[in-house]
Amino acid sequence: MQFLVIGRDGTDPNAPARRSAARAAHLALTDKLKKEGHLLYAAALLDDAGGMVGSAMVVQCQDRAALDRWLKEEPYVRQKVWVDVEVTPCKVPPAFS
Repeated sequence: MQFLVIGRDGTDPNAPARRSAARAAHLALTDKLKKEGHLLYAAALLDDAGGMVGSAMVVQCQDRAALDRWLKEEPYVRQKVWVDVEVTPCKVPPAFS
């Protein structure tokens, strides 16, 4: 199954510092997921000034339970960078695969 995951960062004054602190671990995990064929696409969400305020990822997992297991390990979740996570099942068309 494929899922669109949108993680929105906190808006408190410490949110950018939490993102910076978790970024290396987040990127290491996304590299691993990409190599395993689970991460299809990712992008940072930006504010009007170009600052990162969240993330969008299209992932492929066996089922929602597998996605939830990944989210429990995701550094941006564990370190409270993403304070709101929206998950929507989706289907990437063959032209983009």
